[in-house]
Amino acid sequence: MTTQTALPVDRNSVAALSREFQEPEWMTALRLAAYDAAEKLELPKLEKMRIGEWALWDYGAPKARQPLAGFDQLPGQARALLDDDVKNHLLVQHNSSVVFRSLPEDLRAKGVIFTSLGEAVREHGDLVRSHFMQAVKTDENVLTALHAALWNGGVFLYVPRNVKVEVPLHALFLTDDASASFVPHVLIIADENSSVTYVDHYAGTPSGGRLVHNGVVEVFVKQGAHVQFASIHEFGAPVTDLTIRRSVVGRDGRIDWVIGEMNQGETMAETVSILDGNGGVSDSKVICVGTGEQKIHLTTRAVHIGMNTTSDMVTRAVMRDASTAIINGITKIEKGATYANGQQTERVLMLSPAARGDANPMLLIDEDEVMAGHAASVGQVNPEQVYYMMSRGLSRELAMKLIIYGFLAPIVSEIPISSLENQLKTVVERKLGQ
Repeated sequence: MTTQTALPVDRNSVAALSREFQEPEWMTALRLAAYDAAEKLELPKLEKMRIGEWALWDYGAPKARQPLAGFDQLPGQARALLDDDVKNHLLVQHNSSVVFRSLPEDLRAKGVIFTSLGEAVREHGDLVRSHFMQAVKTDENVLTALHAALWNGGVFLYVPRNVKVEVPLHALFLTDDASASFVPHVLIIADENSSVTYVDHYAGTPSGGRLVHNGVVEVFVKQGAHVQFASIHEFGAPVTDLTIRRSVVGRDGRIDWVIGEMNQGETMAETVSILDGNGGVSDSKVICVGTGEQKIHLTTRAVHIGMNTTSDMVTRAVMRDASTAIINGITKIEKGATYANGQQTERVLMLSPAARGDANPMLLIDEDEVMAGHAASVGQVNPEQVYYMMSRGLSRELAMKLIIYGFLAPIVSEIPISSLENQLKTVVERKLGQ
């Protein structure tokens, strides 16, 4: 193995894992092939960061939990992160297992499937098999291969053709035990002319040591479909968060991403839209707050393949203390993607002289008849702004708070769900200690 690090499991353990989950032969074969690939693959290469020095191999072991009978039986920490009005369209994963799920009967009657991925593998195998690890490939690097070999729990969401899901579907992923593996996979399929809003929240500080969250999200937006995807990551310092989100958008489809990266520990996240069909649209909005000595590496990418495709990417990062962030925005317009329009903006605000931020906009264009643009800035809080606000009677603390919120407002104000907007504001305040 070229990473010069022993894998956290052996091949027999992977096979035993599949047997324990009572998976079909095709999934067992996929897991074992992924393990074999992991032995030969390398770590991803990050600009200006040595990911090999991060705690990457603390996966724990799968620990099964019995499903809970009702919402009231969820752990107190889980209920504190959820509003009562989401309990009828909710899935909760606690450590290695999905312990609660609910979906209104009217959506079931329309053919909507909202369940754990493990159950979907057994009950909707053909649908899962044709999409699982297709947007994110197993052999991209050792981390994607390990994910394919070790995934547990996760979400499967399928919306049939022409079905509009009016109520947001929520998922909570909670970890509190470093000895329990936490490798969820989210798979969303929005069939032709359907629409859905999916919201999830990752949280927890595991006891007993360090833990790796190696998560993958795959979203398939079929012709004319629309998916709004919102996610907040709020892990404690013992968690190394490695997340890949990737969407494949068909003709006249649309994906809207709203991402809040609020972890306390090392974070590597990639959010990618592949605009495969003509007329596809992607809108990505990412907020990041770094504290302590965190290392954060974020990449937002749009790949234009179809004609008349549109992408817009906006990232805002606030860095304090001695945290470091690398913020990449990549617009790739392939040959033949005529009349594509790709725009991106990355801005980093540093609240401390020891904080570091690097915004890297990239345009990779292989077609002439296109529009593309980018903007990037990295800087500290303007002392004149602080002085002006203090001269109007505000304290320094309040002046800084208003400047930060004004900096983040272009993203937060466009969140389509008011409850999520308020939740993200609360998480930002908690992270910044405001």
